[in-house]
Parts: sequence; C-alpha cells; structure tokens
Amino acid sequence: MEVIIQSNPQTATHVAAKIIARQIRNHPSTVLGLATGSTPLMLYQTLIEMNLDWSEVKTFNLDEYIGLPFEHPQSYYHFMWENLFGHINIRKQNVHIPDGNAKDISKICQQYEQLIKAAGGIDMQLLGIGTNGHMGFNEPTSSLASRTRIKTLTQQTCHDNARFFGNENDVPRHVITMGIGTIMEAREVLMLAFGTNKAQAVVNAVEGPVSAMNPASILQMHPVAKVCLDESAASFLEKSDYYRWVYANKPAWQEI
Repeated sequence: MEVIIQSNPQTATHVAAKIIARQIRNHPSTVLGLATGSTPLMLYQTLIEMNLDWSEVKTFNLDEYIGLPFEHPQSYYHFMWENLFGHINIRKQNVHIPDGNAKDISKICQQYEQLIKAAGGIDMQLLGIGTNGHMGFNEPTSSLASRTRIKTLTQQTCHDNARFFGNENDVPRHVITMGIGTIMEAREVLMLAFGTNKAQAVVNAVEGPVSAMNPASILQMHPVAKVCLDESAASFLEKSDYYRWVYANKPAWQEI
C-alpha cells in the first residue's frame, strides 16, 4: 500500500487526478470503477477540466440506493451524470451503474458481476472510505470475499448521509454494492480520504489489523493500492513521516 499525504484536499485530489489521467492516456479503453459521495466531487471536476478522451473508456460504479428513481437528485445515477458523465465524451453504453429499481435485485447483482467480467475486469477502482471503514456500501462485518449484492446500511452510515437528504429518515436503508471480493479483483485501487472525521477509519485501514470490522483494511492485501490523504485524514497515522519520505524519494520512473 502506498500512502500519499498532501497538505490539503486540493493537492491530494490533483495527485489522484494525475494517476487516473495517466491511466486513460496510456490505456484509452481502460475500465474504471467509480465512486460517489462528497469526496470525489473535486476529482471529477478536475478530470473534466483535463479534457481527456473518454470515448473508449468503460466505467462501473460501486453502488446505488435501492428504490430511488434515476432522476432523484440523490440517486447515484443522477450524481454521476450531473458531476462527470454529462461533461465528458463517454459513450452511454459504456457506463454501468447498478439498477436500484430492478424488480429482481439478486439477478441484477449477478448480471453486474458478469458485465465486469465481460469487460475484462476493472483496471483501476476509485474508492472513498466511510467513517466506519466501509468501502462502497460494504459495512463493517461484510464478508471480505463478498460479491455485488444487496446490503442494509448501518445507523452510522444513514446518519452520515442524512446531510444529502435533509432528514435521516429519508435515507434509503437498502443499497446495491460491489462486494469486497469484487473490489479486490481490480488491478489497481485508488482511495481518497479527507478531513479529521476520516482519520480514525484511515489509521485502522492502513495500520490496523485486517478485519471485517474495518472493510477498507483489506486493501493492505492488494498488490497495487494507493491512498491519497490530506493532513487531517492522515493525522492519526504513526508512520506518516515514513510515508512522506517514500513519496518524496521515488525514483524518477515511479513519479506521478
């Protein structure tokens, strides 16, 4: 795991954008796994401004609420088209977001796994982390080998997401999410975390034991995992000086 600590969310986002941009430029038909929420908003705006060629890129989103219409302002379908897809030259048929309005959710989940496999697998998966360590909507106690499936949100996640809905009671209780096993099959993963409210989850994920109690800790087992943090999110890390030293002393061919 490579931990990249930057002074603020803007500079950390810039590093993440350069990583994704390089992937798209070097592999125009790359397959990206994408995330939603407040953390990647600045990243998506930065990628839009880079004027990259997305015409051959395929994308798979991590998750979606169950029961929200596509046009609902808090559906992840709406989020992605509003904040990224509607501003780039991606082909609509290359965009994949779990269908939270399907009649047969179990079937949709199986089909999503098949679509990822048919695309050749995910080359780079973008991730955030919840205050309880969740990735996608894989809440604590999720199987570390899980696949795309329906999940029930924890009270903590409903509380955290209430700011988007205005009322905690309006947050859907059920979601479709890629599983941890699905995420771990991506060839590279890139996690972003900003702010002191993420510091405990980050230190547990990066320096704590690998445990289903902190789903993001499984990234310690991934062969190519990068974690982009601001100073606040990195504030609890015991090895922060070492992570800074490693990043500052990369060989030229490894520089981002």
